[in-house]
Amino acid sequence: MAITASMVKELRELTGVGMLDCKKALAETDGDMEKAVEYLREKGLAASEKKAGRIASEGVCLSYLNDDKSVGVVVEVNSETDFVAKNEEFQGFVNAVVNQVAEHIANSQAADVEALLAEAWKFDTSMTVAEALSSKVAVIGENLKIRRFEKYAKEGNGTIVSYIHGGGRIGVMIEIACDNVTDAVEEMGKNVAMQIAALNPQFICVDDVPAEFVAKEKEILTQQAMNDPKNASKPANIIEKMIDGRLNKEMKEICLIEQPYVKDGDLTVKKYIESVAKEVGAPITIKRMVRFETGEGLEKKEENFAEEVAKAAK
Repeated sequence: MAITASMVKELRELTGVGMLDCKKALAETDGDMEKAVEYLREKGLAASEKKAGRIASEGVCLSYLNDDKSVGVVVEVNSETDFVAKNEEFQGFVNAVVNQVAEHIANSQAADVEALLAEAWKFDTSMTVAEALSSKVAVIGENLKIRRFEKYAKEGNGTIVSYIHGGGRIGVMIEIACDNVTDAVEEMGKNVAMQIAALNPQFICVDDVPAEFVAKEKEILTQQAMNDPKNASKPANIIEKMIDGRLNKEMKEICLIEQPYVKDGDLTVKKYIESVAKEVGAPITIKRMVRFETGEGLEKKEENFAEEVAKAAK
């Protein structure tokens, strides 16, 4: 039986399940609406959708590196509560998601979360990643979300380093270019990853900062200077130098290699990397970096125990 868009729409309205899953359910049941609903319920999808509106802003970041550190993955998976985030069942699922992403890195599948959810679940190929997620929601009883991931496949000589901070609160991954990867380079990578976790740089170096970003920041600093009564009598060239000084200071704060090195304030990160490069006899470059912080940018769920009890009583 041909599955029409109106049938998919109707099933979606009945169950609240995503369009792709609805289409698959109708195909599996030869267009029988009742059987399609049962199919989705059996897969745990219809039940899990009831929890989908609940805010999932806790969770963990987790990373994976293969044996020769040529492949790296970092993911963030969210739960509703910190209690579940520490749950062994949840953490096992996050570890499985990391392995799922790493499995397909060689041929560049799963470029985003939507593509990942549509893939066959490597631990049970009879279901998709989305169905595995819904099944876990049914078991754990909270809304869970695979929020984001980043995957690196090493390009040229060097290594990939990952660092997880605070039991999964922050996940960092970097790719290092170097022709002589030694223990000293690996240690340097860990230290730089810790720096990224601590100070959250937005860019690796000044050259990476987009021109429009610099222009906008300069516009803001100029407006601040114009609004400051103390600058009213200062010549324009002095104000311009003052703005440039503030802008340069900001660039040093947001650019990794310009930051003061957290383990030795007398050095910048750039000077620290150069010292290790001299030790190993080969240039070292931080090619790319990613930093995830669990729940950043998400609305936090606020619990009111009295209200919860009152609702339960009603």
